[in-house]
Amino acid sequence: GFGWSLVYLIFEVLGAALAAVMFRFIRPEDFGGDRGGAVAELGSEFLGTFMLVFTVGLNVLGKSPAGAYSIAAALMSMIYALGNVSGAHFNPAVTLAIYMSGRCPEDAPAKTSAKARMFILVQLVAGMIAAMAYSSVYEGGSFRLGNGTDYGGNDIRIKTAEFIFTFVLCYVVLCVAVSTSTHNPTMFGLAIGACVTVGGNAIGAISGGSLNPAVSFGIATAHRFQEGSLSAAFVYTLFELAAGWFAAVVFSVTHAVDKAKDAGEEEESP
Repeated sequence: GFGWSLVYLIFEVLGAALAAVMFRFIRPEDFGGDRGGAVAELGSEFLGTFMLVFTVGLNVLGKSPAGAYSIAAALMSMIYALGNVSGAHFNPAVTLAIYMSGRCPEDAPAKTSAKARMFILVQLVAGMIAAMAYSSVYEGGSFRLGNGTDYGGNDIRIKTAEFIFTFVLCYVVLCVAVSTSTHNPTMFGLAIGACVTVGGNAIGAISGGSLNPAVSFGIATAHRFQEGSLSAAFVYTLFELAAGWFAAVVFSVTHAVDKAKDAGEEEESP
């Protein structure tokens, strides 16, 4: 009735106010201040990872028939919103791939190992908090990490599926967001989001299509680390991080032209 419309209105206004506060916190330069630096970058990674994992949980618990598309849209919107703040990694495997690629600009978030470690820590914490949030929305509801039958990661299919499609995600990130040759400043968010759609639909019935250690540990956290969820999260994370590393290795081969191009530009510069 009318009373509930007022309740909705109050929470919608609160949501808008929180968005304004976060916008000012992450982008102080838009309000006459200096760039937020590391604090703003970590806040960006926290917000983007939180929204990604929160969306994952709500789709699964809500039994959405289009979960992969919804999750990809959440990732894509956060990439476009926060990409020029922190690089919009939102995934420890992506952070590792970017750091290992060695192709970051000097001011890129993952240029130093210390900052890369901070990114990964914030992403994992954000994933766990988001998981508790979606669980509270469904009054303590949770689900096991995996495909609903084998969630311990013992099935070689699960390991293979997570490795291959996390590799696809990380490799595409490197190609469209890092490479100086194939970088696409307009469509990069769409390309990266499409990887989640592809992976979610292709391997959702095999491994659940996590593709992200923050998602894996988030799901395990919401499930209270029961029924082998914690060990499963470690197995998933191992193969997801290995995929990020391998994506950097392959990228160094396929995009070796980047280094030659950069070297040529340095020689031409006075």
